[in-house]
Amino acid sequence: MTRHIRKAVFPVGGLGTRLLPATKAVPKEMLTVIDKPLIQYAVEEARAAGIEQLIFVLGRSKSAIEDYFDAFGEFQTTRQEFSADGHVVSVACSEMPPGQIVYTRQQMPLGLGHAVWCARNIVGREPFAVLLVDDVILADKPCLKQLIEVHAEMDANVVAAVDVSREDTHRFGMLDIESDDGTLVKVKGVVEKPDPALAPSTTSITGRYILKPEIFDCLSYVRPGAGNEIQLTDGLAELLRQGQALYGIRFKGSRFDCGDRVGLLQANIAFALTRRDLASTVREMLRSAARSGTRPTGCPLHESVRHDAVPDVKG
Repeated sequence: MTRHIRKAVFPVGGLGTRLLPATKAVPKEMLTVIDKPLIQYAVEEARAAGIEQLIFVLGRSKSAIEDYFDAFGEFQTTRQEFSADGHVVSVACSEMPPGQIVYTRQQMPLGLGHAVWCARNIVGREPFAVLLVDDVILADKPCLKQLIEVHAEMDANVVAAVDVSREDTHRFGMLDIESDDGTLVKVKGVVEKPDPALAPSTTSITGRYILKPEIFDCLSYVRPGAGNEIQLTDGLAELLRQGQALYGIRFKGSRFDCGDRVGLLQANIAFALTRRDLASTVREMLRSAARSGTRPTGCPLHESVRHDAVPDVKG
């Protein structure tokens, strides 16, 4: 019988070098999209998908994450002052019930696979979720919930999948596909950051996983791979060699790589356009930028802005 997914692991020990100099003093997970840090979006997605326990695998200099999810007495005593413009709601949503969050330490930055392995004693022998905070996903149904539904149906390991250009395959863990119905792919192999000429497909893994506990056994003995790190992808490859099933789902939603400057900017624009208090102002800002010829290149709203037709946003 398929077991309910109760626990989620958040590997948050990375250095955030792509976002220097900001991350010299601020954990990348605490950088904001609008008025919430990246980590809050991942936590909200997990809780909306039914996750009951949040496991943060921290590195050095990440105490700001622990502080963020703690109760903030100063705001409790001035609640009336902040209620007028909605800030109290935002503060309260970052405060977790006692015991719902567990912290552990990845003492050395030995890779994503190692970070997940560090949570083995807390997760125990049950299936669990992994969320990479850098990947912020805008979706009507939480991306993690979409994965959990596939896991419940297939009783298998599941990863979120996105299609990328062949020249970008060297940046991702890539799927070797056995079958593909357009949404769900059955995986026969995985390769971490292959040379584009050798990539088995152009379908990549992105930062959401549902994994069975056997992954911990595999990660305990896989050797360092790409970047001389213990890669989670190599653990998945070992699961496949042992006969376990792995599926990828092309989820419904938009993914933003917020570990990258352009991705973080794109996420701010996209999320702002879903907000009643910001959407009209941001649409006008984009129209004004288009008229003045200062439209940012690479913006996901490129065509809409160029044609002065930024759409209204419902919600």
